[in-house]
Amino acid sequence: MALQPSIPVHTLHDGYSVPAIGFGTYTLNGSEGVSTMLGAVQQGYRMLDTAFNYENEGAVGQVLQQSGIEREEFFITSKLPGRHHRYEEAVKTIEESLFRAQLNYYDLYLIHWPNPKQELFVEAWQALIDAQKKGQIKSIGVSNFLPDHIDLLKQETGIVPVVNQIELHPLFNQQEQREYNQRNGIVTMAWSPLGRASEVLHEPVLQKIAEEVGKTVPQVILRWQFQLGVITIPKATSEKNQIENRSIFDFFLTDEHVSAINALTQPNGRLQAQDPATYEEF
Repeated sequence: MALQPSIPVHTLHDGYSVPAIGFGTYTLNGSEGVSTMLGAVQQGYRMLDTAFNYENEGAVGQVLQQSGIEREEFFITSKLPGRHHRYEEAVKTIEESLFRAQLNYYDLYLIHWPNPKQELFVEAWQALIDAQKKGQIKSIGVSNFLPDHIDLLKQETGIVPVVNQIELHPLFNQQEQREYNQRNGIVTMAWSPLGRASEVLHEPVLQKIAEEVGKTVPQVILRWQFQLGVITIPKATSEKNQIENRSIFDFFLTDEHVSAINALTQPNGRLQAQDPATYEEF
């Protein structure tokens, strides 16, 4: 097997480094999921993104055990579910996440959604802060948090997340949120970076750019996100797509290309209308 070129890294404001592209694991469960993830590892991916609610933290742990690669070479992310935001529950859930994966620590742990109606995400954040102090988590962050939510975390605890993982794809480029994150030293990470393989992939603007640069539409989208300074975590079950998705560091998009992709964004571009201001995840 040919050696895969290395993946660039981003440095977080706590000093740790994270790969610029990782591998999404949503719906990859059981032995079949382990096999798919092992394939991604063989293609050079070292960041695996899971969550308590994906019910595959155990499968991710199996991948690490079966890979033959040192734990320190991996960057493993998981997330706290909305139903366990109360402090004591959050503490136990973080421990359970570790037990499921048979890990001593997570590289990054996120609050999956703010669930603002509960008004408990500050408690949850305090649990992540304390888990970090205990060495259970190296870096702590959030997912789907709006500026107001992050401002409250900073106000109440003095600790700013290192990462905010948000829905981000050509139909929803999240410019304002990205700019807020950047101002506060928060790295933006994209979930559903390819729009869950929706009609985005058939967008004529993207197809034209792909032809011009001699790449596929998914590669163009992932390269666009990389040039925006966004970490991306695409999921792919086939070896061909796994290789393609991480082969985005040998070409550039022009400023005109980037502007044309940004112009595709829509005010209501969320794929499933999951607005963090109102959405409740359990």
